[in-house]
Amino acid sequence: MKAAARIEAFLEMMAAERGASDNTLASYRRDLEDAAAYFGAKSQNLAAAGSAELRAYLDSIAAQGFAASSQARKLSALRQFFKFLYAEGLRGDDPTGVLDSPRRARTLPKTMSEDTTDRLLGRAAMETTNPPDGNRTAAVRLHALVEVLYATGLRVSELVSLPLGVATRDDRFFMVRGKGNKERMVPLSDKAREAMRIWLDERGRIPDGKENPWLFPAASETGHLPRQVFARELKGLAARAGIPAARVSPHVLRHAFASHLLQNGADLRAVQQLLGHSDISTTQIYTHVLEERLLRLVNEHHPLADQAPDRYVTS
Repeated sequence: MKAAARIEAFLEMMAAERGASDNTLASYRRDLEDAAAYFGAKSQNLAAAGSAELRAYLDSIAAQGFAASSQARKLSALRQFFKFLYAEGLRGDDPTGVLDSPRRARTLPKTMSEDTTDRLLGRAAMETTNPPDGNRTAAVRLHALVEVLYATGLRVSELVSLPLGVATRDDRFFMVRGKGNKERMVPLSDKAREAMRIWLDERGRIPDGKENPWLFPAASETGHLPRQVFARELKGLAARAGIPAARVSPHVLRHAFASHLLQNGADLRAVQQLLGHSDISTTQIYTHVLEERLLRLVNEHHPLADQAPDRYVTS
C-alpha cells in the first residue's frame, strides 16, 4: 500500500477514535505528506522506512534551518503514524522508538502585566458607550470577548466557537469542549459575567441572531466569528489603549490569565485544568512565575531575609 493511503487511514483513525481537531489533523497531514515527498524523491516509501532513513530525513530538516520545535513536531507526527502502523499490524516494528527528540530551548510565553491588562479591558469597557466607529454591537462583542478570554484562559478557537447554550445555562460557569473533544468547566469573573449579560442583550437585536446557534455569530463560513477577525480587532483595541499591537494577541491574553493566577497564589494543577492541558508538563512553561513568587515570598516574609550577611560571621 502506498504511503498516501496509509496516511489517510491514520488521519481517519485520529479523527474517529482520538477526536483530533481539524487543526491537528491538518498539521499531521502536512508533516506526513512532507516526509512522504522526501522519501518519494528517493524512490522510497515512507511507510516502509527504517530508523536510519528516518534519522536521515530529520537531519535534512535540521539542515534546512527548521527550529527545534518544528523538528520535534514533525518527529511527533512520525511517531504517531508508525505507532498506528504497528498497532494495525501493517508493519512489525516501530522505527521511531530509537529516535531522539531535538533539544528545545526553554522559551517563556509572551504575556502582559496586570496593569497593562487592566488598561486593555478598561478601554474595551469604555468603547461600549463610545464606539470608535459608531458600531456599538461590535464594541459590546469585543468587550465580552476580551473579558471572557482573560477570565477563563480559553484557546481562541474555543472562545469564538462557543455555542449559545453555554451562556444560557449558568452564568457563573462555561462548559467548554476543547482539544480531544474533552469537556471542562471554567468559572467566569463578575466583570466577565456582566460583559456577557450586556452582550446577550445586544445579541438579541442582531437580525437572524435567534436562528444562529453560536454565542458570537457572524456572516462567515462557520457561522461564528472567525478567530482572525477577533485577533485583528484585539490589536486595534490595544493600539487605541496605547499598547503596542505587536505585544497583544488572543494567545498573549491566555498566557496573562495563567501567569496572573500563579502570581496571586493559584496551584499549578488548578491552572492546568483551567487551561485544558492534558499533561502537566505543558503547564510547566509557567514555572518561572512560581519561582519568582516563591523568591518574593521568602524575601518579604522570612524573618532573616533582610539581615546583613555579616550577621552570620563569627570570630
